[in-house]
Amino acid sequence: MNAKNGVWLALFVGVLAWSGIAPKERFTWFLEVVPAMIGLVLILATRKRFPLTPLLYGLVLVHCIILMVGGKYTYAEVPLFDGLFGSTRNNYDKLGHFAQGFIPAILAREILIRRAVVNGRAWLNVISVSLCLAFSALYELIEWGVAEASGESAEAFLGTQGYVWDTQSDMLLALVGAMVSLVLLSRWHDAQLAELKARTTPVACWPVPK
Repeated sequence: MNAKNGVWLALFVGVLAWSGIAPKERFTWFLEVVPAMIGLVLILATRKRFPLTPLLYGLVLVHCIILMVGGKYTYAEVPLFDGLFGSTRNNYDKLGHFAQGFIPAILAREILIRRAVVNGRAWLNVISVSLCLAFSALYELIEWGVAEASGESAEAFLGTQGYVWDTQSDMLLALVGAMVSLVLLSRWHDAQLAELKARTTPVACWPVPK
């Protein structure tokens, strides 16, 4: 493990440990941090045969930290977002759902490019965004299932805060996040993919489509 990997792992473990110290609700904390821990396992398991770009590693860490902070306080009670910009609603969950599109868009893009799943920039963008929206919808279904199975104990996990259109706005933000990510980060991502291809085997990285 090189120094950068060590810093990444130290930040992940440090924030996870902090979030797990006297969280607002232990059950909610568990539900929120499980995806981050699954992500860590996948990254460690694939880091040699399918190393990711530094951009994607950084984005994944940011997403994990967002999940851990939400788990610590619950998404409805993150202190920094209480009354932010005069809102009566704590909108930390909206940041989380924007990130749910913004970050997976680059993950989807990287896998699609390197596995040569699609041809052409337009289809690459369409499928990347579609995958993010599908994942967001799946996550909403999972939240629904957990709420049905757990009853009131899952209310903090849902984080609707009485907003009737919470589910729809969550998916919309994921959609917007995915599109914004592709607009802002695609060129930077392409450059890092080219660098990765130059220093890894052809199996690990495919050419960036033109």
